[in-house]
Amino acid sequence: MNMKDLKISVIMPVLNEEKGLEKKLRSLNLTESEELIIVDGGSSDRTVEIASDFTELVYCTQSGRARQMNLGARKAGGDILLFLHADCILPEHAFQIIRATLSRNNTVAGAFDLSIDSPSPCFRVIERGANIRSRITRTPYGDQGIFMIKDTFEELGGYADIPIMEDIEIARRLNKKGGLALIRQRIKASPRRWQKEGLFYTSVRDWALALAYTVFHVSPERLIKYYRRDVR
Repeated sequence: MNMKDLKISVIMPVLNEEKGLEKKLRSLNLTESEELIIVDGGSSDRTVEIASDFTELVYCTQSGRARQMNLGARKAGGDILLFLHADCILPEHAFQIIRATLSRNNTVAGAFDLSIDSPSPCFRVIERGANIRSRITRTPYGDQGIFMIKDTFEELGGYADIPIMEDIEIARRLNKKGGLALIRQRIKASPRRWQKEGLFYTSVRDWALALAYTVFHVSPERLIKYYRRDVR
């Protein structure tokens, strides 16, 4: 399989992303070798209108990130799927990096290292912790831009339709399927979650929820009570 010739489908789940969405979409710099699929989860603002200016592939469904991403994958015409959060900006030459990564033997998926779009030194600590965690556990978070071969995604049955931890859940299955590469180039995420809920609280909560899910097998249905998905 010559990865250089394969099409990438960028799948973006959105919900009330009116603010800043246009800038994020312009930063993608898509070519004929990529397509953009946006799946809205019931926005009440201009998200769908803005998205429609950038792609004809805009779909609507019930809210739920896993559900939205699965719908996007079903509509995808690409050979490679990149699941990109609406508040993240890809590193330079991201599509070339993705194709090169998946051309390695036994590598079926990957994700980028994380950076947070803020000059605060506190975020450098969070970044470092997040990147160390993902490399040790081989389970990147969704805001690290998880990508994979479409055939692999379909063989796995897609994302589990759970309210939270869908990124960790699929990463664990991907690791059993083949290699999951973690790329040193960094994807840039918005600091809005930490700014909205508090830097210390958000960081500790995220680590605690991941630990509860992976080590103590607490169900996502219980964990969602402690996590707000509507932070914008």
